[in-house]
Amino acid sequence: MKEKNKKIEYETGITSEVYTIKSNMRILDILNIIIQKKSLAIFKWVKKLEKEHEIKINDVKIVGGYLTGLGIAKMLNNKYNVTVIDIYPHIEKLIDNYEINALPEDIENGEKEKHNPNKENNKINFSQDLSLLNGSDLIIDTTGLGGISPEQSSKITTKAFLIEDPVAEDNDILIKNKNNINERLININSENKAILKTKGLNTKTSGTMTFTIDVLSKSIAECIKKEGVLYSVAEMTFFEEIIFKKKNLKMFFEIINSEALTVSTIKFFNVDEVINSYLSKINSSIQIK
Repeated sequence: MKEKNKKIEYETGITSEVYTIKSNMRILDILNIIIQKKSLAIFKWVKKLEKEHEIKINDVKIVGGYLTGLGIAKMLNNKYNVTVIDIYPHIEKLIDNYEINALPEDIENGEKEKHNPNKENNKINFSQDLSLLNGSDLIIDTTGLGGISPEQSSKITTKAFLIEDPVAEDNDILIKNKNNINERLININSENKAILKTKGLNTKTSGTMTFTIDVLSKSIAECIKKEGVLYSVAEMTFFEEIIFKKKNLKMFFEIINSEALTVSTIKFFNVDEVINSYLSKINSSIQIK
């Protein structure tokens, strides 16, 4: 049975001297906060294109549905006609069933409600056909390492093109050398090109799941350092295997809806504050090319 102490939910451990405290935040919440940071940067850039460059954006194609792609699609779908393109057909079900909140409150001009992605009957289009990219108003490439090739990029024409940089901090020479987004940017036929850059935790890559796992790992380590803590654990597994090898979306959703962090301790503290201290360090920005 869960009891309450200073708004912290807890259970007793094997004995009444040790407590088990859990975060209110789920893994899903961590994923969504990171996605919101990326989506807000993109949204502001698109609004700037429309306002300052008088570029009309209606048709948005997002390449790659896991996990940044589906999150951005959900965020932008109520404003634009969004299609996610992914080579894996079961990603459509992942997109349809993934829960995400509306864009953060700090969208300028009070437009939050107009861009609520949870509006009924607002299904995101899905396709496996890369040929649909040509002629789009805006293409957002989230495929990272090993995604769309420079050769494929050379055959695409679009009003605006944004690519997510899979490298976060340039701290791994092999990953840096594998990154080919600059070639893709050069080859794409567009007058408006930009890069989505996300960093802040000294991770090697900038994927939403990479940041989520790093937030959990750092939070575990910080909790263990606290006086009175016996140990700390998080719901971490190899999510890509669950989605792309086992194709078990039910298992994926069950895991990400569980509490993010559990701590065995003799002293109470706010676990969510630990998690948020690392989430606050992550920042996304747009680099114009």
